[in-house]
Amino acid sequence: MDNIADPTIYFDDKGICNYYYGYKEAEKNGILTGREAEMKISEVVRLLKEKGRNKKYDCIIGVSGGIDSTYLSLKAKEYGLRVLCVHFDNGWNSELAVKNIENIVSKCGFDLYTYVIDWEEFKDIQLAYFKAGVIDIEAVTDIAIFDSLDRICAEKNVGFILDGRNICTEQTLPSCWINKNPNNLYAIHQKFGKIPLNRYPAKFKDGKYLRPRGSYESIPLLNYLDYNKKRVKEIIARELGWKDYGGKHYESVFTRFYQGHILPEKFKVDKRKAHLSNLIFSGQLTKEEALLELEKPVYPEGQLEIDKTFVLKKLGFSKEEFDAYINAPSFSHEYYGNNSDTYQTTYVKARHFFGRIKRKLFS
Repeated sequence: MDNIADPTIYFDDKGICNYYYGYKEAEKNGILTGREAEMKISEVVRLLKEKGRNKKYDCIIGVSGGIDSTYLSLKAKEYGLRVLCVHFDNGWNSELAVKNIENIVSKCGFDLYTYVIDWEEFKDIQLAYFKAGVIDIEAVTDIAIFDSLDRICAEKNVGFILDGRNICTEQTLPSCWINKNPNNLYAIHQKFGKIPLNRYPAKFKDGKYLRPRGSYESIPLLNYLDYNKKRVKEIIARELGWKDYGGKHYESVFTRFYQGHILPEKFKVDKRKAHLSNLIFSGQLTKEEALLELEKPVYPEGQLEIDKTFVLKKLGFSKEEFDAYINAPSFSHEYYGNNSDTYQTTYVKARHFFGRIKRKLFS
């Protein structure tokens, strides 16, 4: 980790950054091992089966075709849980992700519910984020996932979700790289979007986010397992025919392009530094091994031009428009505020910046 793309980072007199200490605190409070972990898992499984009695499903697992959700599904099968796998289809699935998901449901014997987003509306929100010049374009997907899960839990009468997020591989991430505030999404879309938000899973009233009613309890089961990423890959490849896609969350074409090209080119962010640091913190990687990983290209060899052509065509960008976006000023999420009342004046300033670009962006 460094201060190239994270001005909030700081180091002690030993050269150790604040993220290490943040990880150790999370590990202390959230990760269970040994007998304590075994007892917790038994307690969770017993609770899910008891609450799921006379229902079709004990719990839901959100599946993407990635490592975390795939391993979580395999463990749920081993525990004898009746699972409804839910996949959020935002139009950016890779073929490999689809195949991995098919293997999960067929080999585990689970049902699959696919939530298909309204593409034109979803694309309009993504384009609004591009126009705003903010860093966390993935918030458009993440916010929608959690709101849709709440609805599905209510619809299917399921009270529990097994959550694939975990401390061992996902704790470390600078706050300046993310903003999952739905009110910020609404603010950005109000000024840059063209299509009304009618079908997007997150709902708003009078410019304010309507929080879901909380139909489920989330259980971070991976925090109670011996979760070693390298070993888990070997297990799910052997048991479920899982195929590696080369990067964290690269099961999505857009995420691969966003993390592998947009972040480093426009925002000077190499997300691998956070992901690899997390593996160092959890004892799964040495610093020397991580540095060797960073010497490799950010993007899978030969894939960048293929993905760039696909993404630009799907979003309706010309090459000139996209190049102008990469070179345009970036703005913090806070620049636009978190509701429609707090960023009227800053929007005028944003338009002034964009007006300097000779070619009009995203007309």
